[in-house]
Amino acid sequence: MVNPKLSTRPKICYRPIRPSDFDILEHIHVKLFPIRYESTFFQDVVNGRDIVSWGAVDSSRPDGQGDELIGFVTARIVLAKESEIVDMLGYDSSKSDQTLVYILTLGVVDSYRNHGIASALIREVIKYASSIPTCRAVYLHVISYNNPAIYLYKKMSFKCIRRLQGFYLINGQQYDSYLFMYYVNGGRSPCSPLELLAAIVSYMRSGFKLVAAKMCKSEDRKMSRWSKCKESHSLVSATHNKRNLAVECTGYECV
Repeated sequence: MVNPKLSTRPKICYRPIRPSDFDILEHIHVKLFPIRYESTFFQDVVNGRDIVSWGAVDSSRPDGQGDELIGFVTARIVLAKESEIVDMLGYDSSKSDQTLVYILTLGVVDSYRNHGIASALIREVIKYASSIPTCRAVYLHVISYNNPAIYLYKKMSFKCIRRLQGFYLINGQQYDSYLFMYYVNGGRSPCSPLELLAAIVSYMRSGFKLVAAKMCKSEDRKMSRWSKCKESHSLVSATHNKRNLAVECTGYECV
């Protein structure tokens, strides 16, 4: 039912997930993921309750199941200020309407792997996030040993932001998670250490130039004052000498 053999290249179509997809959606999740999801999660997905979703179907299937899900992606809109990655957004607390799109689950049945379906589903999410003016990024978690998924997100220009120790607890064992992010609508991470250092150097250079300019102006003023003072002193001295000379001559003449 979910793992048909492909005799020809499939004709993949994408559509929203519907209530009629409940059983197959739950079945694929159980088959693909080590984490078990509650029935309420699938109810929310198929009914679009706070969750957006896209499904992939193979309309070329000869078994009459051309509308059966063979892949899916589910996501949720969250407020940036309430998210765990608010510190990675350079978040401005005055902009309380900023949002993010968080990818909850993404999967493709085994026989349909390597046909670009997962990439197409992710692009649907990115397109959707980009259409929301307040959205700044799409983000998700990947378990540390899922190398194909890590490769896929890196290939699609997602940025690996951080590694979270013991994020997943599966069958009593803890596993790390990588947090990936794709920025949209002008969203960007805070300055990297290198960018921050460059900004500090630039600021210091500007500061030095400003101080140097002020010092030059101050020196010019001092030189100007000194020149005036020297000129005045010369004039005063010459006048004083003339006065003394006049007195002396007069006195001499008197004697």
